[in-house]
Amino acid sequence: MTEGDEDALHQPHDKLFIQGFSDPVNAAALLRTMFPEELSAQIHWAALELRNGSFIDSQFRKSQTDLLFATTLGGSGCRLHIILEHQSSPDRLMALRLLRYQLRIWEAFDKEHPGAPLPIVLSVVLAHNGSRWEVSQRFAELLDVPPDLAGVLRPFIPDFTFGLMQLAEMPYESLPGTPAGILVLRVMKAERLNQLLNQAVWDETLLEQTPAELFELILRYMLATEIDKRAFETKIQELQNPMTRTTAMSLAQVYRQEGRQEGRMEGRMEGRQEGRQEGRQEGRMEGSATLALRLIQKKFPAILAQAEPLVKRLDEEQLLALAEAILFFQSETDCLKWLQRAGV
Repeated sequence: MTEGDEDALHQPHDKLFIQGFSDPVNAAALLRTMFPEELSAQIHWAALELRNGSFIDSQFRKSQTDLLFATTLGGSGCRLHIILEHQSSPDRLMALRLLRYQLRIWEAFDKEHPGAPLPIVLSVVLAHNGSRWEVSQRFAELLDVPPDLAGVLRPFIPDFTFGLMQLAEMPYESLPGTPAGILVLRVMKAERLNQLLNQAVWDETLLEQTPAELFELILRYMLATEIDKRAFETKIQELQNPMTRTTAMSLAQVYRQEGRQEGRMEGRMEGRQEGRQEGRQEGRMEGSATLALRLIQKKFPAILAQAEPLVKRLDEEQLLALAEAILFFQSETDCLKWLQRAGV
């Protein structure tokens, strides 16, 4: 696969990741398996909340797709933040990137809570590629530390370890989480291995428990790949649950029609290039809008219906600004006024 092709697929991966795991229930079911049992047992998973992570690092193209959650830890109720990062290719300096994220989180927290102790920040990376990563999960191992001085230097240098889930080395049946979360992980793993027709992806016990919006996105994700369309439709026809089968067949028909229309529009090379650029921009904007609406739903659920059409009118830059502004809104009125001004 060429570099350009990899870039074109990046946004669909990120959008599926966000849609599946910006739900704290799905995220908690995955994350609780990534830490030692004695630590996981002390994390208040039921209180896990999605937070704005767009500030993490604006210089990275995909920074807006990182997920940041907050909860408390242990009987004292100390604050805990958890980064869930999706990465499509190995990064030797992954620990350095995560340290940068942690610094941004602490800086933003100190600005909002001056004088308060900083929260603990834990990090988990979901490695979504076809082969095993050979990278260190410890930050200190990136440093050129003389072996004979390691002991004396240890108190003076930063160090932490991040959790790493490598889809490539995990059997489909061992992927953890809620039914919807497991299905997302299986689909992402299968895409990299060209196994989207594998029965593990079409497990009806998972399909039946996946929300309709996410199920639709999964079908779109599959059809955007080089999957055998006839075999895909055969898989749909073989589904035993009538409601699941009917829904999938209807959606497949819609996407097939969309594909024909797009094919007619892409007669020239220039048109194809413009279409790819617009598609990537649309993917970024949809991902940002989804995250913004989830944040509004968590903080001001009563105004979600009013806010949704206003959010959908915003451009990419305004959506990123909104994700940061939500942190500082004190009331529903503040949020609605911001949206109305931005949409003028």
